[in-house]
Amino acid sequence: MPTTDHPAIAALPYATAPAQGQAATPIAFVRAIVAAYARRGIDAGAALAKAQIEPQLLAQANARITAMQMEWVSGHAMQELDDEGLGWFSRRLPWGSYGMLVRASLTAPTLRVALQRWCRHHGLLTDDIALTLKEHDGLAALELTEVRGLGDLREFCVVSVLRNALGVACWLTDSRIPLQGTQLRFAAPAHQASYQVLFDGPTRFDAPAHRLLFDARYLALPVRRDEAALQQMLQRALLLTVRPYRRDRLLVEKVRQTLAQHPEHCRNADDLAHWLHMSARTLHRQLKEEGASLQQLKDAVRRDVAVAQLQRSKRPIKQIAALAGFNNEKSFIRAFKGWTGQTPDVFRLSATAETSR
Repeated sequence: MPTTDHPAIAALPYATAPAQGQAATPIAFVRAIVAAYARRGIDAGAALAKAQIEPQLLAQANARITAMQMEWVSGHAMQELDDEGLGWFSRRLPWGSYGMLVRASLTAPTLRVALQRWCRHHGLLTDDIALTLKEHDGLAALELTEVRGLGDLREFCVVSVLRNALGVACWLTDSRIPLQGTQLRFAAPAHQASYQVLFDGPTRFDAPAHRLLFDARYLALPVRRDEAALQQMLQRALLLTVRPYRRDRLLVEKVRQTLAQHPEHCRNADDLAHWLHMSARTLHRQLKEEGASLQQLKDAVRRDVAVAQLQRSKRPIKQIAALAGFNNEKSFIRAFKGWTGQTPDVFRLSATAETSR
C-alpha cells in the first residue's frame, strides 16, 4: 500500500537488524514471493538479503521469519517487481495502487462506507478476486471470492488481502478491530499454528468462503483520518498488514452497553473494569483517548433511562430516580435539571403535550 516513495524501506540501514523479534511468519509466504520473482525472470536474492533471510531457509518447511523481515522483503519485492500484488493477479498492481484505495476511502463518514468503497474500488484494480462486505445477526463479514484460480500463490494472496483490508479498517478508525473468526476455503497448511498469530479468534479451514468476521458495531465507527495522516501512514504502510493494531475504539460503546444492561457490574470503576477484563487505570486511560470519561457515560446512560421512563411510563419520579441509578429523588431532580434545563415533572408534561398534538 505504499505511495510513490517508501523511505522506511529504502533508507533504513541494514544494521537495524530486521531479524530481531519474534519469528512467527511462515517461510511459505517468502517462498511465494520468490515464486513471483521467478515468474518475472528476476532473481530474488537482493530482496532476501535486504530482509536478512538466508536462502537455505526456503527449504525448511517449519522455518519462520519476523514481522520486520516480512515487511522488508515484501516492500523490496513490491518496488523491484513494481507490483503491490506480488504476482497474485493476472495483471500487476503498480506501485501506489493500494495507497489510491486508501485515499478513496478516506472521506467516508463511517467504516461501513469506507469498507464498501474499498471493496468496490478493489475490483477496479483486479477482477481475479472480488471483495464484499456483508452483515448478519450483529456480525460483519469481509468476504473474498476467487473469480480466477490463484494457483500456488493462493494462500499468500488471500491472507495478505484480508489482513491488508483489516489493517486499513483499523487505521481509518484508529481502533483495534478484534476478529470473532476467520474462515478460509483452503485446507489447513502445515504451518497452521501460525494462524494463531496472523488472525484473532478461531480460524476454520475448508470453509465455504474466505471471510473475516467481526462485531458489526465497528462499522458505525467514524473515519478519523485525514490526508496528512495518510501521508504519514504511507511511510510504513506495510505495518498495517504485518503487525496487529493495538487500540480498540469500541470501548465507549462497550461501557455504555454495560452501564445500561448490567448495572450490577457498574457500582464503581473497579467493578466495571473487572467485568470488561481490564484494570481501572486502563479503563480510564482508554476512555480518555476516545474523548470520553466514565462519569460522562454514566450521566448519558442515566439521562437516557430517565427520559425514556418519563416519556413512556407513568411511574412516580422517585421510582424513576431509582431506575436511573440515583440514591434519592432530590439528587435525581438536580441532575436531570442540569441535563435538560427542566425538572422531571415539567419535562414529562411537555412530552405528554407534544405526543397529544
